[in-house]
Amino acid sequence: MRYKEELINQEYDESEYEIDLKTLIIHVNGELDHHNAVAIRKMADKKIYDNGIRNILFDFDKTEFMDSSGIGVIMGRYKMVHSLGGKVAVINVGRNVEKILLFSGLNKIIKKYDSMENAIADLNGGED
Repeated sequence: MRYKEELINQEYDESEYEIDLKTLIIHVNGELDHHNAVAIRKMADKKIYDNGIRNILFDFDKTEFMDSSGIGVIMGRYKMVHSLGGKVAVINVGRNVEKILLFSGLNKIIKKYDSMENAIADLNGGED
């Protein structure tokens, strides 16, 4: 299984993943579009199931572009963790991604934070 995980990352997905307690942090590097949405979705789902993840934080600091496939990735992960009592949040949202979040209505269900520290503290709810 490790080979498949590395293959997904190397061929399709420039994103980086880290875990802080029960929060999966996805640093979306480059683009979140139809070219890599499937790879990001598969990797996120694997990390959610393998690590008992409850919350997801999307970091768009290095995101250059997002299309409707990106909306699908975010919405699908929202439904997944929401059913587990978790939350999805975003940080470092640039102007282009902000427009997409507004037009899609995702801004109504996904909280935007001003820093990684504030987001993690709120999402993890004081867990150590």
